[in-house]
Amino acid sequence: MTKLNQIIALQAGKKAQAKETLTEAYHQIKKPDLLSGLVRTYQPRDEGGETQPEERKHVQIKVNDLIKRVTRDLTDMFDVVATQDTANCQAKADIVVDGRRLLEGIPVTHLLFLEKQLVDIRTFIEALPTLDAAEEWEYKPEVDSYVSKPARTNRTRKVPKNHIKYEATKEHPAQVEMYMEDIWVGTWTTVKFSGAIPAAVRNAMLDRLRKLLESVKAAREEANALEVRNVKVGGIVLGYIFDGR
Repeated sequence: MTKLNQIIALQAGKKAQAKETLTEAYHQIKKPDLLSGLVRTYQPRDEGGETQPEERKHVQIKVNDLIKRVTRDLTDMFDVVATQDTANCQAKADIVVDGRRLLEGIPVTHLLFLEKQLVDIRTFIEALPTLDAAEEWEYKPEVDSYVSKPARTNRTRKVPKNHIKYEATKEHPAQVEMYMEDIWVGTWTTVKFSGAIPAAVRNAMLDRLRKLLESVKAAREEANALEVRNVKVGGIVLGYIFDGR
């Protein structure tokens, strides 16, 4: 029997072929000259009079032929899509991660939806800010933030000082040089706060998401391996339209 994944592989080509055939037929019927033909003969009035060659133009396109081609390709496309849509209602699988069954009996269409959403969520998680690794952090519930260990730095002030280069003598006064000296006057204590998360927490999220995404893909493959019953709707729909059957 045919499997769902085989039908999925077929349906894109069937849709493209049907669209091409229908579009081509539509453009052809817009050219009335292609649908008309004639035979034109000349009969001189008098026997032995001047003759004229026969003119003949063949019909190049017939509406019934166009309908047959359109019906053929549309029937194939309708049947494939109906088979896929019917099978999608039956194709289901469980999502199992590390032996734990997270979800049961998920339809293949929803598995496709989940797969796309998980890819978007992964992009979001990868962009989450993480704590500066150069600091030591501790989560403080009272401020709902991570808090760094206090860092202390001294505050200094420049104070002028005198340095006696030469003591005074009877002949010369003392030589004094002034300079500025940094004097400790206090201490700054800095505590940093952050709304980011530890890198390990983000990495754990990404690891769980990776496992889940792999499990969703595996479930989708399992669901798509369903053996399908071929559904025939095209002949009925198009037969009613074109033939009134």
